[in-house]
Amino acid sequence: MDTLSATLLLLTIMDPLGNVATFVSALRPVPPERRLKVIARELLAALVILVVFLLLGKQLLDLLHLKQEALFISGGVVLFLIALKMIFPPAKGNDEPMGEPFIVPLATPMVAGPSVLATLLVLVSTQPELWWNWLVALLIAWGITSAVLLCSPAIARVLKEKGSMAVERLMGMLLVMVAVQMFLNGLEHYLKQ
Repeated sequence: MDTLSATLLLLTIMDPLGNVATFVSALRPVPPERRLKVIARELLAALVILVVFLLLGKQLLDLLHLKQEALFISGGVVLFLIALKMIFPPAKGNDEPMGEPFIVPLATPMVAGPSVLATLLVLVSTQPELWWNWLVALLIAWGITSAVLLCSPAIARVLKEKGSMAVERLMGMLLVMVAVQMFLNGLEHYLKQ
C-alpha cells in the first residue's frame, strides 16, 4: 500500500461526511458561538490519539504477542461491522446528548474509532519502514476530515438528512469491500504458514 491508498483508506474509515449529522446532533446543546471551538478541540484530541497509536501500535502488538494475521482478520471484522452500521444504521432513539461533549463521542469513537486504530496497526505492523508515509497519510486524512467537520453545520443544511444518509451508505459500501479484502489478506497469510 502506498501513501495515497492509505490516505483514501483512512479517509473512508473516518467518514467525515457520514459523521456530519452525528457532530451536528451532539453539538445541539452547545451554544452556537462555542460550536467551532468544541469541534476544533475534539479534532485535536482525536489527532493526538491517532498519532500516539501510530507511534506505539507496533510495540503494543509485540507486547501482546499478536501476529499480523490476527490483526488483519480482527481489523477486517471490525471494519465490516462498522460498515454494516453505516449501511444499515440502527433505529434512532431519544438518546439526546446532555451538555458539551468532551473526547467521547466526537474525538473517539467518531474520528479516532476502533476501525481507524486497527487500520493504523495493520499499516505500521505490515510495513514499519514506511512509518513516515503512514503519518503523512494520517495527517492528510485527518486534515480533510477536520475541514469537513468544521463545516458540519453548513454541510448539514445543504445535504439535509437524506443526502447525509446517502453519503454514509456509499462510504459503508466501500468500507465493506475494504473489510473483506483485509480479512482475505489475513486468511491468506495464515494459510501460507
